[in-house]
Amino acid sequence: MTNDNRPEIPNCAWKRPIGLGWEKPYKVRSKSNLDDGPWHGATLGGFGSGCIGRSPRGDFNLWHLDGGEHTFQNFPACQFSVFEETGLSKQAYALCTEPPADGTLSAWKWYPASLEVGTGNTQSSLASTGNYYALYPRSWFVYEGVFQADLTCEQFSPIWPGNYQESSYPIAIFEWTVHNPTDKPITISIMLTWQNMVGWFTNANKTPQVSVRDDGSPVYEYEPRLGDSTGNFNQWVENEHRHGCLLDRFRPDIYDVGEGEGQWALATLSNPSLEVFYHTRWNPAGDGSDIWQSFGADGSLSDRENELAAVTGEQIGAALAVRFTIRPGKTRKIPFILAWDLPVTEFAAGIEYYRRYTDFFGRNGKNAWSMVRTALKHYETWRERIQAWQQPILDREDLPSWFKMALFNELYDLASGGTLWSAADERDPVGQFAVLECLDYRWYESLDVRLYGSFPVLMFWPKLEKAVLEAYSRAIKSGDRTPRIIGYNQASAIRKITGATPHDLGAPNEHPWEKTNYTSYQDCNLWKDLSCDFVLQVYRYFVFTGKTDVEFLRNCWPSVVQTLAYLKTFDLDGDSIPENSGAPDQTFDDWQLKGVSAYCGGLWLAALSAAIAIGNILGKQEESHFVYGDDRNPTPNPSPSTGRGVGVEEGKGVGNNNIEETIDTYKSWLEKAIELYQQKLWNGQYYKLDSESGSDVVMADQLCGQFYARLLGLPDIVPAECALSALKTVYEACFLKFHNGQIGAANGVKLDGSAEKPDATHPLEVWTGINFGLAAFLVQMGMKAEAFQLTEAVVRQIYDNGLQFRTPEAITAVGTFRASHYLRPMAIWAIYGVLTDFQN
Repeated sequence: MTNDNRPEIPNCAWKRPIGLGWEKPYKVRSKSNLDDGPWHGATLGGFGSGCIGRSPRGDFNLWHLDGGEHTFQNFPACQFSVFEETGLSKQAYALCTEPPADGTLSAWKWYPASLEVGTGNTQSSLASTGNYYALYPRSWFVYEGVFQADLTCEQFSPIWPGNYQESSYPIAIFEWTVHNPTDKPITISIMLTWQNMVGWFTNANKTPQVSVRDDGSPVYEYEPRLGDSTGNFNQWVENEHRHGCLLDRFRPDIYDVGEGEGQWALATLSNPSLEVFYHTRWNPAGDGSDIWQSFGADGSLSDRENELAAVTGEQIGAALAVRFTIRPGKTRKIPFILAWDLPVTEFAAGIEYYRRYTDFFGRNGKNAWSMVRTALKHYETWRERIQAWQQPILDREDLPSWFKMALFNELYDLASGGTLWSAADERDPVGQFAVLECLDYRWYESLDVRLYGSFPVLMFWPKLEKAVLEAYSRAIKSGDRTPRIIGYNQASAIRKITGATPHDLGAPNEHPWEKTNYTSYQDCNLWKDLSCDFVLQVYRYFVFTGKTDVEFLRNCWPSVVQTLAYLKTFDLDGDSIPENSGAPDQTFDDWQLKGVSAYCGGLWLAALSAAIAIGNILGKQEESHFVYGDDRNPTPNPSPSTGRGVGVEEGKGVGNNNIEETIDTYKSWLEKAIELYQQKLWNGQYYKLDSESGSDVVMADQLCGQFYARLLGLPDIVPAECALSALKTVYEACFLKFHNGQIGAANGVKLDGSAEKPDATHPLEVWTGINFGLAAFLVQMGMKAEAFQLTEAVVRQIYDNGLQFRTPEAITAVGTFRASHYLRPMAIWAIYGVLTDFQN
């Protein structure tokens, strides 16, 4: 017991009144896209272990427990409740503001929501029952105006930089702080109830049918086994000063644990001044009186211990309560731990991986209590490490509060983005890692997207960044001639050409890391940015990890050379710059570019420069030859009929030329291409969209290649004065003149901020991650004030309009969004990186 008050919550944390709804939250742009509504909060759980989410109204509603799959549903039995007695007054509430819609748990009393009051011309005011705060990976509920005691629940999981162990744990810590501000004793009881969900989170359809959605993207149905609790049972566990409930499922000892199987555990610490109560078998599908009758009366439970397994159709829950009396002016802290041990992730039927945390807790699905013991022993140290990571940034007076808030909260996607993190092996010493592009485009680590969104992985968990790039390096060398129909134009194309850099590392219904190019909306073999994206990210990893991992460069070099040779086959006129084909063939995959484009051409120049730098580093290390394939011409001729890199596909790839010859080739390409790029695209004010479409649109991300060149310490690909002029033009046309700079920079508009084509999709969208990347470029070019004005506009749209913790790829001027839970917005860390020269 201490004299401290409630915990100190950083003043920059995102804040929302408990249970207060949104008047006009953003709505999804396309009915086929996911829109779960605005009730999202910071997630709990480690990377790749599965995560859960609790919203600002107090319900646990997001369940990403099956790798790559999404379930959004409130299970009301999973809940905290509080009983309070002060003198002759008693009250008890389940701490969610939304009662079950189906009439279950009708005996429970639900916490009142904060309300805006005032009618007519009267200015509304807030009748607050408390606030929810979030600064990922921590979040807080502060309850006010209902209980006599001051109550705060802090939630977090052990996630901090450079940590490749605890950051994988499927553990959520809830520390309650209870303060008595009155002059009389208060009795408090805190209860955690949980439904036994073992076996629920796996696809009931092991061979789901893939179909094409109305926007041309491949989709399949996910059918979790929600409610299938047959054989589930709960146990009461007392272990020294630890008490809790273990939620399990019957399985013979000889039975290998499958996906969705394992254990859950909820636990707390006890001492002589606390009373601990439990009930191991109550009915979550009933009216809840088997729990509430005793808890609502005096904060106790019946101490019922019943390990009888659930029969078909039956649901069972467990409950744990801690009761204590707190004297006037005193404060007490009570920890609760929630852990889940679901060790297996299955993709296509029979394709199974153990999760990373099993390297530390075992793989039999019987280790939830071991996790509880670990968490109760170390959770305070874990929080200190999170604070030590966050505090230097929070202390910076030159950074606005909204920016600090968004920096940390955008990291939610590293746990929530369908994340995979496999157990380690000899080839992959920290396992394999992957985050979905988003839940609508359900494939992993889209390379064009992670060019922007992977900055925090690089900065804080570089070994995971390395693992992703090594997977891409391996994939470049492979091919898959399976034919399929392209959603955009219904053409037939093979899945993966040898030597082409794939768009993604596969999908949850197949075999991620091994079977790539899942998306079929476009023929990704034709894309003109992917090869460059790979080369730039390889060199970026080397530069920002201390320029010491030469072995990594050496291992990636064959793939660098092979994929640049493949991309060069699209240089149909031999001018040393691959041309865009007039079809959407880059990250803006609804936007047609033709000829030499500012976006792809600039990335090509930067990638050549990076490849030269890599070659020079390797050349200094050794003079040996690097073998890439058979001994053919290093720059194969393109196919005259299609411009597709069939020369590489058919074995006419780069031969065993030495590094010096390869570097000389790249230098000759670069020298010619830089001059041509300037000549064809510079119009005296900005760089044209492309050389052949005749468009006068100002493209917001026209100089991504220049940004990367400077970022990596490479020579400029365009004159500095031209870059600055183009950037100022982008800022004025795409941001200030586009809806008065209120929502962010549109991807592409005319000089006056108007639409070139009013019915266009991608040009008129504000892409959150592209905006953050553009802001980083503004900072890089000395336009910090403009960068923060742009960034704030986008951040306000996200966090003021119900998009928090589901940040979309795109928002529009009419209050719609597309592609929530998107990877690219983590590019906000590029802004911080440029501000600090990636030193902090």
